[in-house]
This record gives sequence, C-alpha cells and structure tokens, in this order.
Amino acid sequence: MRTALLQSSGRPGSTVENLKVLDEAAGRAAAAGAGLLLTPEMFLTGYAIGDEIGRLAEPADGDCADAIAEIATSHGLAIAYGYPERAGEAVFNSAQLISADGTRLANYRKTHLFGCFERDHFTPGEQQVVQAEIDGLRVGILICYDVEFPENVRAHALAGTDLLVVPTAQMHPFQFVAESMIPVRAFESQMYVAYVNRVGREGEFEFVGLSTLAGPDGIARTRAGRGEDLVLADVDPAFLAASRENNPYLRDRRPGLYASLV
Repeated sequence: MRTALLQSSGRPGSTVENLKVLDEAAGRAAAAGAGLLLTPEMFLTGYAIGDEIGRLAEPADGDCADAIAEIATSHGLAIAYGYPERAGEAVFNSAQLISADGTRLANYRKTHLFGCFERDHFTPGEQQVVQAEIDGLRVGILICYDVEFPENVRAHALAGTDLLVVPTAQMHPFQFVAESMIPVRAFESQMYVAYVNRVGREGEFEFVGLSTLAGPDGIARTRAGRGEDLVLADVDPAFLAASRENNPYLRDRRPGLYASLV
C-alpha cells in the first residue's frame, strides 16, 4: 500500500484552513497512487495554541471528522489525522483513522504525555494498542512520545500490527528520534513505522520535520527534509512476511525473564 506522509504544520488555530491543506494534499497523494495519507500530531488545530486547544477540541464524531470523511471519499484514500478530542470534560491528544469510504475505523488517545505543556492541556489515554484493517494490512496508531517507549511498539508487534502510524510534533533538539530511533523500532519489532512530523516554529517549539517511513529491515523508505513536504513510500506485505520469517527477535523472546519490567 502506497502511503503518503504530509509534513506540515498547516495553519495553527484554523481548522478551516487546515482542512483545505488536507484536501489539497489528499488530491496530490491520490494522484500518486497512495491508499493512505498521514498527518502530524494535532494537525487539525495546530499544536502550540495554548487554551485554544480546549476551544477547538471536538468529539471523535464531530463536524471536522465528517469533513475529513468527505475528503477521504472524494479522493478515494484513507486518512489518519491528529486532533484534540473532547470527551465530556476531558480533552485528549488523539489520532483518528478514517477509511476511503468515510468510515471511522479507529481512534487513539495519546498515553504518554510529554512535558508540562501537554500535561496542562490533555488527559492521558489508557488504551495501549488501537488497530484497524486497511487493504489487508493491520494498521496501529501511536502518537509522538509514545513511540519512544519500546514497550508500546513491542505491544503492537505482539498484537500483529503491520504498519504503525505515528503522528508527531517532534522538536529540536530531539531529531535523533526521527533519524535513528524510528528505523530501530521498525527493525526490533518487525513492522513498518511511519513517523509524520510538523515543521517550523510554533510558540516556544521548533519542529524539525524529517518525517520518515522505515521498514522492518531498519531502512528508511522515504525521508522528508526540514520544510513542508509530501513524501510517499510503499508498505509491502510480502517483504514484511519474509522479514519476520528471517528475523528471530519475536520468536526468541523469553517473557518469563521480563516480569521485573512491570
């Protein structure tokens, strides 16, 4: 499945403008043969928008979800996007996956919040593994800081995730995560990992781009630079199956030795 990574911070504070950016990118991605388009963390509203997060947050089945479903169906591709989700009094840092026919397939709430900014504005999620099927691939979702915990990625591996999508807001000076950690995560847990970042400066944060899709051999299939970009790469189920057959990590685990970790 050809997968498109939209590296963009959109227009922070404006869901209307960000939906326009998404629609335009979906058209380009579909024209290039993509079946799935991924956006960064909090793409729908912007990340460093302070108390506007609470004002712009909406339910998983809100108006913007409906608008994105229309974009997905009009261009014939699935979309995974980051947004602030309101559920009662709580606001979660979430990512939702919508199919090419507009069906809401999966909604994930970030479980590991990074820094005071996120802890001040979000409630942490409690479900570690969220998955859905697209074109025969099992797609899982994490968000940014979540992927830096190997336990999270290994849990997805044990649950059969083939492609792990990770909307992110990775900032300076932590670019080594995109450059080094993501390929290692893909290799050690035998899956594809798509890591999609924001760019430029927002408030106190400088986002570093470098979005990448890494394969189970630890090699990046595509990598963006530091500016706005749309990059594409293929997720190959046959290559993944062969890699899993040849790589013994998951078979050679000894869970009985790991009890002290929890």
